[in-house]
Amino acid sequence: MLEELISEFQEHFSLVKILLNDRHFFENLQKAVHEIISALKKRKYILICGNGGSAADAQHLAAELVGRFEQERRSFPVLALTTNTSSITAIGNDYSFEEIFSRQVEAYGEKEGVLIAISTSGRSRNVIRAVKKAKELGMYTIGLTGNDGGDLGKLVDCHINVPYSRTARIQEIHELIYHAICYCVEKELMK
Repeated sequence: MLEELISEFQEHFSLVKILLNDRHFFENLQKAVHEIISALKKRKYILICGNGGSAADAQHLAAELVGRFEQERRSFPVLALTTNTSSITAIGNDYSFEEIFSRQVEAYGEKEGVLIAISTSGRSRNVIRAVKKAKELGMYTIGLTGNDGGDLGKLVDCHINVPYSRTARIQEIHELIYHAICYCVEKELMK
């Protein structure tokens, strides 16, 4: 078992090393941070959606930005679209599961706001529909994906892809991305 545990850490470390040498990855991440900061300076909403582990990640990122990451500061207008179970179940029942995020984007989305869409496969239909609705409203769209990015990667304004096949490793890098975003947002908006 010790070898398996060490192997998990080595695989994570190897993926981080690959990404550290990927200039395109960091250029896209920088672009995403810039757009998030721009929206927050205007007090525009940042909406976040995803399924399963990515739903938990959406809530985690929203909590860091609404509450605080490392700095005492005012709260930022960030909403995880994964938290209102009454809305999610009503929309899923009355429309379809594919509409659970797009209907909420329609309700809360605004021009110059940002939608962060998380899908490790890049193929989650409800996340893709949310992006399409956000684009209709004039929102900036950021996609966090894995593997080849799927349809989501082709649709968003800014695609941050972790080109790997194991969901666990993709989610670990996504969490590092969220924390890097929070760090940069706080540093810039605390000036």
